[in-house]
Amino acid sequence: MEHWTDRIVGDRMTVDQQFTDRVESSPFSRQQWGLVMTAIEFEIEDPADNEVARLVADTSALPSVIPELDSMDEHPMAGPGSSAGPGNRGGDGGVLSGIKDALGLGGDGGGDDRDEERLAAAERLADEYAADLQAHLEETDRWSTVRAAAAESDQ
Repeated sequence: MEHWTDRIVGDRMTVDQQFTDRVESSPFSRQQWGLVMTAIEFEIEDPADNEVARLVADTSALPSVIPELDSMDEHPMAGPGSSAGPGNRGGDGGVLSGIKDALGLGGDGGGDDRDEERLAAAERLADEYAADLQAHLEETDRWSTVRAAAAESDQ
């Protein structure tokens, strides 16, 4: 049986494109946001109830990928806008920044606070993404079909 999330792949691609401006104004590069999204699962709370059903982002796996964001700063992908893009917040850049952070000499007072800030930012952005995805599904008259499929898979 097809899972309800398989039915919204095209919708997610559309929302991804519309969401680009928020990612670019966030503390994450596009590559980092891509990694964040691999740790997010979407669920529909109360899918059988049209009045209260809501698409939510399950961010419980995010803490496992947040430390990996630093390695993306140290080794940005080659290409236009990769290391100089507005989303890259690598500080003084690359390997030197990573070494300073590892030794506790980074200007932000250590990685734990930075990781907590990035985790909170990722959770907020994931929640915004889920709201945008639900709004898109509602605008395209697909929300009731997706809700029904989610309710069926919950049984």
